[in-house]
Order: sequence, then structure tokens, then C-alpha cells
Amino acid sequence: MCHVETSAIHSGYTAADHVHAAVPPIYLSAAFHMESANRGDALSAGTQDGFSYSRVANPTVDVLERRIAALEGGRSAVAVASGMAAVSFALLCAAEGGGRIIAPKTLYGASVDAMASFFPQFGVHTDFVDDINDLAEVEALIGPDTRAIFAESVANPSTEVTDVAALAELAHRHGVPLIVDNTVPTPYLFQPIRWGADVVVHSTTKGINGHGNTLGGVIVDAGNFDWGSPRFPQFTQPELVVSDDRAGAWHSFASRFGADAYIRRVRIKYVRTFGAVESPVNAYLQLLGLETLAVRVREQTRSAQAIARHLRTLPHVRRVNYSGLALDGAPDCGAQAQLVRRLFARGVGSVLSFELDGGREQVSRVLDGVRVFSYVPNIGDARSLIVDPARITHREVPAEFREAAGVSDNLIRLSVGLEHVDDLIADLDAAIADAYA
Repeated sequence: MCHVETSAIHSGYTAADHVHAAVPPIYLSAAFHMESANRGDALSAGTQDGFSYSRVANPTVDVLERRIAALEGGRSAVAVASGMAAVSFALLCAAEGGGRIIAPKTLYGASVDAMASFFPQFGVHTDFVDDINDLAEVEALIGPDTRAIFAESVANPSTEVTDVAALAELAHRHGVPLIVDNTVPTPYLFQPIRWGADVVVHSTTKGINGHGNTLGGVIVDAGNFDWGSPRFPQFTQPELVVSDDRAGAWHSFASRFGADAYIRRVRIKYVRTFGAVESPVNAYLQLLGLETLAVRVREQTRSAQAIARHLRTLPHVRRVNYSGLALDGAPDCGAQAQLVRRLFARGVGSVLSFELDGGREQVSRVLDGVRVFSYVPNIGDARSLIVDPARITHREVPAEFREAAGVSDNLIRLSVGLEHVDDLIADLDAAIADAYA
């Protein structure tokens, strides 16, 4: 397996298969010639790889899928139109038909909203825990209808890290898959599959792309979990779309695709049916972004560490949330310190948050006072971004969940970009000082 830096540029692409184009081309074609009746039948049934209709698969998108699967150490991947499409499809595919999911209250706001208030309309419910690393609390909720455990490798905006290895061992002991959102650290800093996760999701809008100019998401399947057990009837029941009813040959996703049952069901039932398709232009932009993933994230993480360290010295900053400070030997990182040092030797990423003295007026003055940071509801951009989570990213989240995630009305989140770190620190210093003048 190549290093991340090499895979981010070369994996998943053979120039000879694309008229020797050095850079993966953009295939702006809605459909493709199927060549023969037999091949068309096989493509439609999913028994032969290839391209017939871009709602199902596209050559540019295919390169992106293969490249991210390689970066994450997965078997295969499906790219979709946004990060929330990736989260939704990954969880619904595992839990459809009345299953339950176990997840922490500290998830990204849109994920909480989907799981707490929207998924139940489809018969899928979530049991939320206060601490996803409290294995006893998690295990107590596992029942016969539990279909997945879901967590973020690094939480947004608290930056608390998940003990993926321990959680995976617990999940597998009970025959349940572990699904991990790895958006914040990116595969440069952390690869959940290496530590036992079964499925990884990303908002490729964020660090994968890195330039704030495209939307996307991806679901990566490790290919190790047995979806053919009775706990997952959606994978063992006969499905017309993968069968030949005229010949009386009936198949389930498990019998037809084996280790690929999960990712094939995501593609054939979710992407194909719901249509949250990644466009080839967006896939192309994300492939370009991936080429600089390592150098971007490395520099952004270094700057985030320095900014977090500096913010702790300011008089009006009550608290700084950045678990990466454990790598500095910070004495007050608690139980997170050992996890960070064991799992995140390169750092936890470019996101951090801090809480101010005062109230809404001071927060607003800081947001309005910065000149280098941009007030933008995104992360992972080359530009440094600032936002107030309680009113933006977590607006739809109930107070109980905001409190669990540490999202107070006084909290400010930063996504550190590629500007010089001294300019970023000076920008924050001036805005914070002016807010209390």
C-alpha cells in the first residue's frame, strides 16, 4: 500500500484506460453505449462492471471512488452529492426496515437533526449516548434490532476523538457494524478502517476537496463485515433488481455480491433510486483537491495547534476545545490525551473552538471584527473560516444535544486555512480585544 501522499495523486487511475490523459478527464455524458444486448443486461443487473447511465456510475466519479477507497484502506466506495447524503445513505442502508442506531449526542448538527427527528419517519430510530467512549453505556443499548454504531472520528466542534478500535471490538462482538464519519481529520491524519471500522463516510466538500468550491460525499466499505446475518434481512431477501425473474433465478444482495453486498446496495438502491448523484465536474474538482491533501492538512493542523495554544493565553477566552493539545503534553486533556497520542500521532485536524466571556454581543463583535477569517459555514477550506455554531451549524439541534456537545451561545468555531499563522493570530487578537474595549 502506498503512502497517503502517493495514493492521493495516483490511486484509482490508469491513463491508458482514458486515451492516456495525464489528468482524469471529465466525462460529461449522461449515458454510455452498452455495446450489446448481453452486456446491457449484465450492466443493468450489476453483474458486470462498467458504465451505462451516470446516475449509477460515471468514469470520472469512478476514479474518485477508487482513490478515496485506497486512501481509507477500503475495498470499494460510492460517491454521492453531499456529505449528508453519504451519512443518510450509509445509516439507512444498515438500519432500514425498523432498525436502531447507537450514536453520540456530540455529532454534527445536521446529523443529529436527521437521526433524531427525520429518520424516525422512516422507521429508523437512534439511541443517543452521552459519551461514545463509555463502552458500558454503549453496550447496554445494544439489542436485537441494533443495526449499527455511528460515531465521528473527531467531533465537530469539540474535537473529542473516538476510540475507534475499542468501539469496533465491542460492535463486532455483538454482530453490529461500526460506521465512522472521518470528515474532520481526513485519511491523511486517520484511517478508521485500519482500527476496525466497517464503513467510513466523508463530506468531501470539506478537507478532501479543500477549496470550498464543490459539494460531495463518499461512503467507503471495508468489505469485512458479514451483512448476510439474520440481523440484516434487507441483504438476505430476494431483490428483483439483482435477479432474473424471467429465468426464475432469484438473488439477494448477500447471495449475489458477497463481501460487496453493502456497497452494492448503497449504489443500486440508494444512489440509483434517490438520485443524490455526484456530478463528474464536482468529482474532478475533488480529485484536484486530493492531490494536495497531505501538504494542506499538515500545514493547517500545525497552524491550528499553534492558534489553540495561543488562545489559551488570552484573558477573555474561557475555554479552548482542541484535543490535539495533548500532543503538546497539555496536562488538562484528561482521558482524551492517551487516545490522541495513540490514534492521532499527526494531529486531529484544522478545526477548533473556543468559548468567550460575556454574551452574544461579544461573539458578534468578534465575528464582525475579523479581517482574515471569513464568516462561512464550512470547514476544511484553504481559507480560514469562523462561525458561531449555536446559531449556524447546530441551530436545529435541541438544547440537550448542544449542551452535550459543548455548543454554548458563547462558542466560536474556527477552521484554520493556509494563511500565515501569525496573520491569523493577529486577526483573532485584534477582534477579541475590540470586542471587550
